[in-house]
Amino acid sequence: MPTAIIIGVGPSAGLGATLCRHSAQVGLHVFAGGRTPTQLEQTQREIEATGGNCTPVVTDVTEEEQVQALIELAEQSGQIELAIYNAGNNYSGNFLEMEVSLFEQAWRVGTLGGFLFAREVLRRMAPRNRGTLIFTGASASLRGKPGFVPFTAAKAGLRAMSQSLAREFQPQGIHIAHVVIDGIINGDRIHNRAPALVEQLGEQGMLQLDDIASAYLFLHSQPRSAWTHELDLRTFCENF
Repeated sequence: MPTAIIIGVGPSAGLGATLCRHSAQVGLHVFAGGRTPTQLEQTQREIEATGGNCTPVVTDVTEEEQVQALIELAEQSGQIELAIYNAGNNYSGNFLEMEVSLFEQAWRVGTLGGFLFAREVLRRMAPRNRGTLIFTGASASLRGKPGFVPFTAAKAGLRAMSQSLAREFQPQGIHIAHVVIDGIINGDRIHNRAPALVEQLGEQGMLQLDDIASAYLFLHSQPRSAWTHELDLRTFCENF
């Protein structure tokens, strides 16, 4: 059975878990990677309840051996057809008071983890000349804002890496894409951290999880004659 690997899976009402559900719906055995066992197990239960296949694997994207183990496990189950790097937190802070550790952690999760994931995935896809590798980006991938130096540096680095990989591996038949999510996602994170902002934006002012995931699966289904490398997603009322 062909497999999909989604890393950066958190709560059920989050992008990682939603990507897992959509991937299972198209017949892929999903390997869900994340740091919290209870959240991964919830995603597994939701997928299996609808007849899909999901294997949860606790994974820290900054630990090389753990990333390697996740991808090898997926490859042993079936050929990896889809791989999505969805890890990354919105690191921010006062630049003049910022500790080196904060900047380094943002880079490790946002950029180094993407390198480890992509290298191991492409080692499996390249000999077969097929597969889709997608990176989740953000507004910070394109432009920096005050107070978000660590996040911007990490996301811009991930985007640049995706461009290099696309130019190297797309001629070998591997579709590499980068998705810029420009706006607030209507999920658990924003509801828990900023309920006032949720009320201010309303449903129409936030990107909906299922709609985002559908765009990722659209990229995966594109024919080779018309591949998209970068796709930016925002609501109809988002300023850009």
